[in-house]
Amino acid sequence: MPKEKLKRIDVSKRVRSALLAHCRLKQGQIWHDPVSGHRVGCFDAGNEQAITELMTAEKSSLAIQDPPYNLAVGNTNSDNLGRTSVKDYIEWSRKWVRATSGVLQSDASLYIWLGADQNAGFQPLADFMIMMREFTEWKTRSFITMRNQRGYGTQKNWMAVRQELLYYVKGKPIFNIEAEYTDIPKILRGYYKKVNGQVTENLERSKSKNIRAGNVWVDIQQVFYRMEENVPGCYAQKPLKAIKRIISASSDPDDIVVDFFAHSGTTLLGCEMLGRRCFTCDVDPIFAEITIRRLEHYRQTGHTGWQFNSPFPEADAEWDTKMPDAGESGQEKRPEIESLFDCLPVSK
Repeated sequence: MPKEKLKRIDVSKRVRSALLAHCRLKQGQIWHDPVSGHRVGCFDAGNEQAITELMTAEKSSLAIQDPPYNLAVGNTNSDNLGRTSVKDYIEWSRKWVRATSGVLQSDASLYIWLGADQNAGFQPLADFMIMMREFTEWKTRSFITMRNQRGYGTQKNWMAVRQELLYYVKGKPIFNIEAEYTDIPKILRGYYKKVNGQVTENLERSKSKNIRAGNVWVDIQQVFYRMEENVPGCYAQKPLKAIKRIISASSDPDDIVVDFFAHSGTTLLGCEMLGRRCFTCDVDPIFAEITIRRLEHYRQTGHTGWQFNSPFPEADAEWDTKMPDAGESGQEKRPEIESLFDCLPVSK
């Protein structure tokens, strides 16, 4: 059975060393897409000066942020990742939220994926939600849960199958309700009421034969290596279908969408497919490079990812079968990154 050729990027020093030589961006640099006008930067999301340079006075109607959230209170399986305290994490979060707010229009939407460790006080989600109250321009709109089909098994607790998505708005941003309809057909009749003197039921009154996503998404497959959209090495990428749903609902064609934690480049790819421009960045040159390559790969082949193949085929020989699995020794750490963000894991 085929498996991912590229090991987890953020925990293997050998893999990182092999890939860095093939990255076109260094810290502080920006790649400008000559075709659709996308931009990819390589810097910390909390660096307001760098974010301003990325935007060049343009404003966005939508931000989709997926920050890393492995903390010192987190799962022991994440020991190989950079970790920090809740206090430091929240202080860093203030910086990137402030930087994000500064580049959004007066009417805008902000979506934030954030984890809640059920074994450690539901952090960092709990303190992050409290911290967001400081940004009075942002109003809470919804708390969305995406249900994964594949969960983490346990014998003494409920299986973890959810991912949290916070939805904030400021002003009166657009919301295209048509984007909220799923592929799941309606199968239940009921909720009878009179319309123009006639008793009707919900299927008669509906605009669609399919159900709306609501704030619990059950129709989206968690990404894994058998799916075309899989990007090997990016172990926490978000499903393209979820990102496209957000883009379609909370932006219009030709709008600018920002994402300051590019990781596997899903937001950029979704914008390319839906006719928006994406201004994105990642503190790690490797993830910035993957983001660019995923866009180029899609344009060349029509494929949304690499499935189990490597996005760095020119470096395959450098970590082939002789290279141990990432984290095999339990000692490998990712190399230094010159950024405040270095104390945090790149994976998200």
